[in-house]
Amino acid sequence: MTIKPMILVVAAQYAEVMEGEFSRYKRDYEVVVVPTLADGLRQAQRAIAFNGQIALVAAESSLADTPGLVALDCIHALSPTVKRVLLLGWGEFRHTRTVVREAMAAGRLDTPLTVPRGVRDEEFHTAVTELLSDWAWTSAGPVVAAVELVSPPDIAALGRLRDFFDRQGVPTRTSSPDSEVGLEIIEQLRSTGHEGEIDYPLVSSPFGGLSQNPTIAQVSTYFTDTSTDLSAEVFDLVIVGGGPAGLAASVYGASEGLRTVVLDSDAIGGQAGSSSMIRNYLGFPRGISGMRLAQRARTQASRFGADLRSGCRVNGVELGTDGSPHVLLTPQGRVRARALLVASGVKYRRMGVPSIDDLVGLGVHYGAATSAARECAGGHVVVVGGGNSAGQAAVHLAKFARVVTIVVRRADLTETMSDYLIREIEANPRIKVAGNAEVVDAGGSGHLEWLRIRNNVTGEEFTKEACGLFILIGAHPCTDFLPDEVARDGAGYVLTGRDVPMDTWRNGCPPAPLETTVAGVYAVGDIRSGSMKRVASASGEGAAAVPLVHEYIATVSEGSISGDTSVDDTADMVGAVGTVGTVGTTA
Repeated sequence: MTIKPMILVVAAQYAEVMEGEFSRYKRDYEVVVVPTLADGLRQAQRAIAFNGQIALVAAESSLADTPGLVALDCIHALSPTVKRVLLLGWGEFRHTRTVVREAMAAGRLDTPLTVPRGVRDEEFHTAVTELLSDWAWTSAGPVVAAVELVSPPDIAALGRLRDFFDRQGVPTRTSSPDSEVGLEIIEQLRSTGHEGEIDYPLVSSPFGGLSQNPTIAQVSTYFTDTSTDLSAEVFDLVIVGGGPAGLAASVYGASEGLRTVVLDSDAIGGQAGSSSMIRNYLGFPRGISGMRLAQRARTQASRFGADLRSGCRVNGVELGTDGSPHVLLTPQGRVRARALLVASGVKYRRMGVPSIDDLVGLGVHYGAATSAARECAGGHVVVVGGGNSAGQAAVHLAKFARVVTIVVRRADLTETMSDYLIREIEANPRIKVAGNAEVVDAGGSGHLEWLRIRNNVTGEEFTKEACGLFILIGAHPCTDFLPDEVARDGAGYVLTGRDVPMDTWRNGCPPAPLETTVAGVYAVGDIRSGSMKRVASASGEGAAAVPLVHEYIATVSEGSISGDTSVDDTADMVGAVGTVGTVGTTA
């Protein structure tokens, strides 16, 4: 018998209302309404004792035996992955506002919700279903899998594939070769005539058949329409990189009538797609996971006709001259572009320690790798890095791991991490910060088992048991495919606008704000020199580049690229959405 996840409601004053409101979830969840924290703890312990899960707990702001926030804290201590809701009566919002705000800043609360006063309060249920959706994806694991992975645990490629599918939002289940599912899939492989040694992982999907240890390029075709021959036409806009900047450009470009294609060597969504929760992105007061944000952006772009290709690496660019198309060299053929937008982003810098790099995919991960979080249950995990991505990873991992240690070379996190994340980390008893420190060695038998950490002030080194190491440090710009004509700064980031060398200006004018040293080639997001390195700013740059592309294409069509897209004509385009010449872009 399948045990349903629990929705636990601790309410006395509004018990009858809550019983009615949560009744719509009873098909898929066990809904339990109790009047006190003591009763709630008994129900939570019962669920855990029978290997059940608690998906969501909602508590009134004031209970007979404790304040509501304390009740949420207590249930969360038993079940760290639970989503937490504080229920407020209509007269309570004003005098609880400060307490609620402080609780949310400290990570003690996912959202406050006002108790419904009438039927069909869909705003209330929208919030509840969003929380349940996020819980199901990040904590519960899939009920129905679109992809089955079969592999022993000591195969490094397994982590690479799981991470790709996770960032693409594809429900995936992993089974061992001797499990019922594993044996069935192996039998399917044998039935095709394969008699030799199996090259794990096996990937089985109704969308892509059965394959052994496939590449990212191969599995990306499972969920992508590849019927269009990319080399058969000239695209108005080709975007290299499918992170927030590239996706924003694809939405605005395609919606404004540009024939647009996005090429990414990995999963569409970029590094942001691996973020477990982004809380400071405009318009999402309860936060949104990077996967969900990328998934929604992909849907938007596809709706307007953009062609999105994951697993499609760009190996080089042949620049056009006098307005002729630029040509991108890919394994799928030569892709021609009237305008090229570089949004290829950055990748995390390698530690350069052989013993650590030997365990990549075996407990060591470059990036957040949210798909690996559940494997860290009850263990000690180390996160290396002091940026927002590292902070988000630590908060997510703390839902599963017993202890999460953030290791940074600086004394603390204040110079590199947003204040809201620092406050949430400080309030989480499972997360520790080791400043002035670095990881210098690692080891284990087939999987990470220990780490050696050095205190850079005292020089002392100590060894810690660890089941996971997540490295989110530095940034290496992904510009290897660009020709030398596209100028870069000393760190390899692409120069744009007034930052380009003056000897590359055209007719005495600098390029447009997001344009490079090559006419018709633009750079946005993390890859651009001087960019803010935030999801919101990257999205804004991607959108702002589209009017510049329109202007450039119009200029080329008129037979001149002498300087019509200079900074003097287009400075007002960046950072705003409005009218450019005869081309209008609306929000």
